[in-house]
Amino acid sequence: MGKLATWTMNQLIALDQAFNALLGGDPDETLSSRAGKAKKDGKRWGCVLCGMLDWFEDQHCEKNVEADEGRLAATIAGKK
Repeated sequence: MGKLATWTMNQLIALDQAFNALLGGDPDETLSSRAGKAKKDGKRWGCVLCGMLDWFEDQHCEKNVEADEGRLAATIAGKK
């Protein structure tokens, strides 16, 4: 991946994390990761968002779940 492509991807991830934080999520987690976790928990909003993102990339949310990020990550890892 070239420098411009890397820079562009970094900017998109930063915007994704910022949007997730604006919606009440952890600022270090992407919205796709949060939605993937919500879908796994059977939450309707996660299922709907992941379904929409699947139009662009098959299994997008599932591929982008960050187990070590999010509000419960430290609790799950036994850090709190």
